[in-house]
Order: sequence, then C-alpha cells, then structure tokens
Amino acid sequence: MRTLALVTASGAALLTAGTPAPVTLAVAGDPDPALAAPAPAPRPVLPAMSLALVAPVHRAPARAHRSRPGPAPARDREGAGVGAAELLAKASACEQVSNGKYRTDEATSATVPVCGADNAIFWKADLDIDCDGQVTAACNPSTDPAFHGDTAFHASDGRPLNAAKLPYVVVPAPSGVWDYAKSGIKGGGVVAVVHGEKVEYAVVGDVGPERIIGEASYATAKSLGIDPDPGSGGAPSGVTYILFKDSRVSPIEDHEAAVRTGRALAEEFVRAG
Repeated sequence: MRTLALVTASGAALLTAGTPAPVTLAVAGDPDPALAAPAPAPRPVLPAMSLALVAPVHRAPARAHRSRPGPAPARDREGAGVGAAELLAKASACEQVSNGKYRTDEATSATVPVCGADNAIFWKADLDIDCDGQVTAACNPSTDPAFHGDTAFHASDGRPLNAAKLPYVVVPAPSGVWDYAKSGIKGGGVVAVVHGEKVEYAVVGDVGPERIIGEASYATAKSLGIDPDPGSGGAPSGVTYILFKDSRVSPIEDHEAAVRTGRALAEEFVRAG
C-alpha cells in the first residue's frame, strides 16, 4: 500500500500571507524516483497550524465478496448477484421435457413436470429432507427412521456425502418418465434451489425413487430457513430446483466452488433470450 500525504497551511495563513502554501509530498514504501527528489525551499509564511489530508491509495483484491475482514460465510455470498425473483421469473413458464409427471410423495398424484431451458432443467415441488450418507449428530438412524448410510455420489475421499454439512439435491432415478443423465445432469452438477426470497447453491448428490421428486439434504433445507428435521421438517410446496446442464463441481464437497459456479450459471440462465 502507498500513502500520499498532502500538507497545506491553514486558510487563515493563506489569506494573511497572500502567497501559495508550502506543499510536502510524503511517500511511504517504494517511492517513485521523481517524487523522491527534494522539493525547492518554500517561501516564508506566517506561522500557522498545519492541516494534514491523507488519501490512501490501494489495490482491491482480485476477488472480494465483503468489505469486512475475513471470509464471509457462503450463505452471505449466495445472496449476491442474481436474486430469487429473477430466477423464479425465468422459470415461470415450463417447456416440459419429461414423458409424464412426478409425485411429490407416495400418497400424492403425479403433478410435477420436469421443464427445460437453454442451459438448465427445472421443476417446482416440495422439499423432503434427505439425511442419508455419513452418520452425524443430525443425521443417523435415531433421528431419521428412513436413514440410509450411503449416497449415490461420493466425496473425494470415497465416503458418502455429509447431508448435515453439504447442500445437495436428490434427482429421481432414471425411468421412462425422465433420465437426468440424458438431459446433461450428472453427479456434482450445480443446482440453484429457490425458496421464498432465498437462493441456495447446491450440487446433485443423491438419487431417489423413480416416480418421486422434490428432495434435498438437511444442509440445503437449513440454509433456506426450512425446518431440516428429517422426521417432521421440510416444505410442503414452493421450492424451485434449477439444475444447470453439463456443470460439475470437483471435488463434489467443495461448496465454495458450487457457489461461484452457480452464481455465474444463474446469470447466464436469467440473461438467456
């Protein structure tokens, strides 16, 4: 950082002396040779109190999300850029790509189509809590009677994903209704999950039943302000899932990368003609 200090005589002294005030340039760090040359001796002026004006000059970091010191939590950064309203407006019309519709639960009728756009696949459904994967204090057989200790896609260390920590989304298993892989969706693919005014960037992390849609990890629900309890939590409706085609985060557990990639792809999705 380089600081330039400009020192002038007070306004009263300037009026009294009728002569220009002395100017001193002080350069910290590695000064420019031209600035380092000695300045000519100033003409005498009446004694006066000096007023120092300091103007710091610095280079902004290459990537800064917040002005406060230290890295901001991922959820703060996710709120920047394209907002929930813009994403929902873009996903307001559906060009159906599925051969039929999905149920949100076993007991409901099939009402949810999978829709397509230039660079994304999306649907609007409920949000059931997926707590499968690594055993944690929040996700285990005691907290979730339907707990399964594995996920369709694994972390870079070969272990199942951590549903309590990693925001991820569940896609339906391939069937005659729809095959996610044929639509350019893969494990680790980036997803924008929208609920109310909040956007959470997640990854495709697990595969569910063939005929049911609308499920995401404990961490996804929690970040969206939805009750993440696997037994009693979730949202009955009002959740939009936007999956970006041919995207992939590696390693899959790198949520920071999902946020960065998701924000860029969301911008493309909204701005596309």
